[in-house]
Amino acid sequence: QVQLVESGGGLVQAGGSLRLSCAASGRTFSSYTMGWFRQAPGKEREFVAAISWSGGRTYYADSVKGRFTISRDNAKNTVYLQMNSLKPEDTAVYYCAAGGRLIATSLSDYYYWGQGTQVTVSS
Repeated sequence: QVQLVESGGGLVQAGGSLRLSCAASGRTFSSYTMGWFRQAPGKEREFVAAISWSGGRTYYADSVKGRFTISRDNAKNTVYLQMNSLKPEDTAVYYCAAGGRLIATSLSDYYYWGQGTQVTVSS
């Protein structure tokens, strides 16, 4: 069992930056692929970024590529999402999730989910 708690969300102007953190409980954190997803009002939850269990591989949605960076610190049981050059369309609740050994973009490939943190980007 893994419990995930996100933090770092907030209100920021377009062009600004935020760093989200996701703290995980459990001693098996390093065995999971970790992902970030987001859900805007009235829309389905969508994939943002994922990182392999070792941190050696990352994958991004086209909409955030070049602006967002996912990283992890297995010693701290934490995964991060650095978000730069934020746009109003990035406004959403951001969720972290723990999945299997392979990087995946589908919600169904992730087993554990956090409660989410709100990110609001004003124009």
